Amino acid sequence: MKATSSLFSIHLVPMAFIPTSHSNPNHTLSLTSLFGTRIITLKHSSTSTTPSFLPNKNCRATSATVSFSLPIPKPHSGTPEKIPKWSARAIKSYAMAELEARKLKYPNTGTEALLMGILVEGTSKAAKFLRANGITLFKVREETVELLGKSDMYYFSPEHPPLTEPAQKALDWAVDEKLKSGEEGEINVTHLLLGIWSQEESAGQRILAALGFNDEKAKELAKLEASLTIFLR
Repeated sequence: MKATSSLFSIHLVPMAFIPTSHSNPNHTLSLTSLFGTRIITLKHSSTSTTPSFLPNKNCRATSATVSFSLPIPKPHSGTPEKIPKWSARAIKSYAMAELEARKLKYPNTGTEALLMGILVEGTSKAAKFLRANGITLFKVREETVELLGKSDMYYFSPEHPPLTEPAQKALDWAVDEKLKSGEEGEINVTHLLLGIWSQEESAGQRILAALGFNDEKAKELAKLEASLTIFLR
C-alpha cells in the first residue's frame, strides 16, 4: 500500500528583526502583530486544498510603533551616535506588556503589565533572575488580578493601551540610570525591571514585594548587570 501525501503543508515564517533605531515619525505605519513579528494570514486556494501562509510585507512597522512609545534619551553632550538605544529584548518586553494589558482588558499599560511583559519575553537576564527567585508569569498575573481586579467582560482595551504615570516614570528612570552610568551599550531589560522597582507603591513594585523581591535582590541584579558589562569590555 502506497503512503498518501499530506493534504497540508506548513511554511515557517522567521521572526522579524526587531530594530532599536527610530524611524521617521512622519511615516504612516501599517498594522502588524504586537510583538514585532510578521502577521500570518491563512489563504484558501480555489485550486488546491493546501493552505499557504503569507507574511505581511510591512513586518517592521509594529517594532517602530513600540520604539516611538519608549522614551528616547536626550543628549546633554556628545554626538547622537553615542546616545544609548533600547535593546531588542526591552522593546519586545514592552510590546508583550501591551499585549498582557489587553488580555486582562485593562485600559492602560501599568508597571504590573511591564513586569508581565518581561516574563513573557523570557530570555533576558532580568527575566531569568526573576524566575530563579520564584517569580513567574503565572504568579504575577494572579497577583495582578487580586490587586487590581478583573475588568468588565464587555470592555475592550485599545490596541496600544497608554502608559500609566508610574509606568512612564519607570521607563524614564531606566533611561536616566543608563545615562548616569556613562557606560556604552543599550538600555536593557534589567534597567526596565529596576525602573519598575523604583516606583514605590506602584502595582508592579507591590507585586514584586509580595513575591519576595526586595532591595537586596535589586542590588544583586544591578551587580550582575555591572559585572557582565565589565566582562564584555
